[in-house]
Amino acid sequence: MQTGEDIRILNEKIQQASGFTEKLRNELGKVIVGQFEMIDRLLIALLSNGHILLEGVPGLAKTLTIKSLAQAVHAKFSRIQFTPDLLPADVTGTMIYNQQRNEFIVRKGPIFANFILADEINRAPAKVQSALLEAMQEKQVTIGENTFKLDEPFLVLATQNPLEQEGTYPLPEAQVDRFMMKVIVGYPGKQEEQLIIRQQVQELVLPSVNAVISLDEVNQGKQLTRQVYIDEKIEKYIVDIVFATRFPEQYGLGKLKSIINYGSSPRASINLALAAKAHAFLRKRGFVIPDDIKTICKDVLRHRIGLTYEAEAENINAETIISEILKTVNVP
Repeated sequence: MQTGEDIRILNEKIQQASGFTEKLRNELGKVIVGQFEMIDRLLIALLSNGHILLEGVPGLAKTLTIKSLAQAVHAKFSRIQFTPDLLPADVTGTMIYNQQRNEFIVRKGPIFANFILADEINRAPAKVQSALLEAMQEKQVTIGENTFKLDEPFLVLATQNPLEQEGTYPLPEAQVDRFMMKVIVGYPGKQEEQLIIRQQVQELVLPSVNAVISLDEVNQGKQLTRQVYIDEKIEKYIVDIVFATRFPEQYGLGKLKSIINYGSSPRASINLALAAKAHAFLRKRGFVIPDDIKTICKDVLRHRIGLTYEAEAENINAETIISEILKTVNVP
């Protein structure tokens, strides 16, 4: 149990150490106009060591933002363009025969990096998507009889296009659940789009992103994020929200029972707590408040609620269900 003095000291530490997040935002601001929410969610994933899935129509700077984030952190970056003819070995690596040494040697794939951009992840078949499962959960890769630990931080930052469904392979529930957040990327505002036009049309050479922070700063931020205080009442609030997706009738939400096929897994509770801590860190606070939970709740839960055919027929989506739950569950 942390005392008020402990939290005050932690607050001071966080205010001093969180300066690197402003550096990152400023550096990303050179090439990304607007999209503050998407950048915030990427920083939360970075601080929580969680994977993130970005969904949005083409041209919203999803790939550019992820690539720019990797460039702004002095870390190893790999981009994997997912296509229907991709093989698991193209992601993880494979054993190749060395004639000179008369033996098989391991050739590591692009997954051996700190930041993995899985571009249009739903364009590759399930066997390729499943090649990411071990790496995302256990932070290791098995090639033949050899198992290799992946370097920290290890983040999978995936994108998918919701419009074009022909020739795509929906992500299996097991893999979707391994993503800490699914972020829906929206269109920019009018003024932002005007700035984008000006930047793209007037400047022959677009600004480049430089490495402004080190992995040591990121690791220090991650350690402090874990120390952010989360009260027992906030923990109960998280549990109530997640249980309301499983047993809505227990929370006076019986009308949701027929439209929820399955509720969120225990990973949802863990990731909701971790993301809330990271959100508090970004706000330079050493403790979590209910608003942290509310802000990131939809991003953490929207891909962890299964909908029935009845919900789809009535055009009810996961966001509507989460909004109803947040309105109903008692806030501490």
